[in-house]
Amino acid sequence: MRQKTFFFLAIVAAFLPCVWRLFPQPAWEAAGFLSDIACGLIIFTLAVASRRRLRLPLFILWAMFQVGARELLAAMQRLPEWHDFHYLFDPDFIGPSIDGLHFTSPYLAATFFASAVAVGLWPAPPVRGKKWLLAAAFVLFALHYPLCREFDEQSIAARYNSLHWLMVSALSPDGYEGNVAMPPGLVSLDLSGKPIFAEKKAKNLLIITLEGIPGIYHPEIRAAFPAPPAEISMDKLAAATPDAMLIPDFVDHSHQTIRGLYALLCGDFSKQSWDTPKAYELQDNPERARQCLPAQMVAAGFATHYLQGADLNFMGKDWVMPMLGFQQVHGKKWFKEKNPFRFDWGVVDEVFFRGVANYIAGLQAKSQSTGQPWMLTLMTVGTHQPYAVPDAIAAGYKNRKLAAVALLDKAVADFIQTLRKRGVLDDTLVLVTSDESHGAELADWVSSWGLAIVLAPDDKLPRLKAGGYGLVDVEASMLDYFGLPMPPAIIGRSFFRDYETPREMVSFTASWRRWHDALGVRHECSQDGLCRQVKAPSILGTPGQFDNDRNGKKLFAIGAQLDRALTVVKPGERTLQFAKGELRRLPIKVRDDWTDNLCGAQYLNFPAGSEVKVSVRVKAMKAPSGGIQLRLLAKQWEYDQPDISIPTFPLLHTGEECLVEFSFKNPEARQSFSFHLLGEGKNAVIRIDGFTVTVTGPTQSS
Repeated sequence: MRQKTFFFLAIVAAFLPCVWRLFPQPAWEAAGFLSDIACGLIIFTLAVASRRRLRLPLFILWAMFQVGARELLAAMQRLPEWHDFHYLFDPDFIGPSIDGLHFTSPYLAATFFASAVAVGLWPAPPVRGKKWLLAAAFVLFALHYPLCREFDEQSIAARYNSLHWLMVSALSPDGYEGNVAMPPGLVSLDLSGKPIFAEKKAKNLLIITLEGIPGIYHPEIRAAFPAPPAEISMDKLAAATPDAMLIPDFVDHSHQTIRGLYALLCGDFSKQSWDTPKAYELQDNPERARQCLPAQMVAAGFATHYLQGADLNFMGKDWVMPMLGFQQVHGKKWFKEKNPFRFDWGVVDEVFFRGVANYIAGLQAKSQSTGQPWMLTLMTVGTHQPYAVPDAIAAGYKNRKLAAVALLDKAVADFIQTLRKRGVLDDTLVLVTSDESHGAELADWVSSWGLAIVLAPDDKLPRLKAGGYGLVDVEASMLDYFGLPMPPAIIGRSFFRDYETPREMVSFTASWRRWHDALGVRHECSQDGLCRQVKAPSILGTPGQFDNDRNGKKLFAIGAQLDRALTVVKPGERTLQFAKGELRRLPIKVRDDWTDNLCGAQYLNFPAGSEVKVSVRVKAMKAPSGGIQLRLLAKQWEYDQPDISIPTFPLLHTGEECLVEFSFKNPEARQSFSFHLLGEGKNAVIRIDGFTVTVTGPTQSS
């Protein structure tokens, strides 16, 4: 009986992904089932072959990975990559993401964890033939290859178990042998189109960036594309913008907010890989940073402001946004109104937009007295997993994501109506867009479908703007509207011009690299080596029958070239600045190395053979009677680096300052490297006058 119980528990824990593939709607995903079974056989074999002290952590990790992968798939319609693992050790991400444990499939998740714990604790009987189980698994992996290509019209998630895909994507090369000529449409600025109107009345600029919202949610955009029915429709936003210009064919080029904001604000494609975001590399290229939209607007006399609902520390937006040219940068701490319900990521959308309305009132009043125009960029957070929505409201929707979208729909619509009543829209150009697309179950390409709604006080703005555009085009469009000079490094087209020639476009979402070329052919490649092409009017939309693309791996070369746009490839010196006089209030007690970190020097890459010099200058503005004892930690991923000798900071009392400097060498490359400046004290405040990281030697990325 004990043997049968163990085998039952092991089978449930190992093969539950097969059941999950049928939930909530059964689907014929032959390659995916084969992948699930092969991975399950390996896990089952490890269960019967491992000792109990190893079996328990193994199965808990297996359950955590599979459940986490399903949550990522539900949130972003993609499977995990190796790049995602550093988030597992970042409490600033993990804490808000798992708040409330709102699993997409709670009963299956509970079953998974319960069976994993049970099989880990249950005594395992002796089992023969374990090598045959492993052999069967590898035979199934071999059969998976041709079956995967037989069903190549299905998504990555439909063809792979998440663990299988993690291994494939990690082991598959990105390279393309031979030289490649970059398509001109991907590396140049094109203002050859005819302006759609001559007189431009707007004085100010407002960019509203909605977290993860795809274009398919807007009813008229969806109908114009056309596209299959969406799970939810943002009818209130549509009703609040009857006079807006809609851009149906609008692309978000990649996943992650920091990448989307870079493309939006700097007139460049975000990286077509998971390498260090270009926004971070701007520290090594201040001349390029000065060509981003906020800096250009400052040069033209605008006051520039950035306001988001989340904390600024995550992804370093506290230092990235000022670097791009924003003079005032505020996160969730700026908002005084409390959330009506708990949401750890930050300010819920309703509260966010009420606060922003008051913020704009202040901008308008100052503008009227000084005559200075303003630019304000907003970033919401309520539609970020696990989604800002009360349980009672979420119960009325298919899932929490759709419920949060419904709340955002009302909040942003009310906000726009408020601006209209107050006369703000009479002299303000407004762009409603999204940083990324969280996709939809109906198709992978929806993960590249962005949102673009333009409100302007000008006459004869077309309702539907033809042609393909994307986040990369925002800076050129805004500068074109206001008649400002175009910086030499930006690329793209202007929303406010009509073009006769087709548009080239790229994206890297849902594990697919896509390129729509000037001949109207859509090329697609996944990391498993599957490349295909089809004649299509856009990089978006449901295509016809795909053909094999023998030259499809050219996409990897194109992506690599776009990724190198900001990378220093010759030996030299880089200086990264992570502080310029910011005040930091210390916690009473340091509880976590990540959440209590006082600086944003995170997720850095140092190449092999380089040397790093660190300089930290700090002043105690307010210290308790016993003084402030700061300490600096160096971590790679989540692990401390004992080979790096960091000096001890002196004890600081009120008014005292210190300078701490040290250096270390990198015999091997370091990735996802982070510095953690920690300190504690009741009512203690420090000013970080400088946190400089200088890298010398072989330099490839920051």
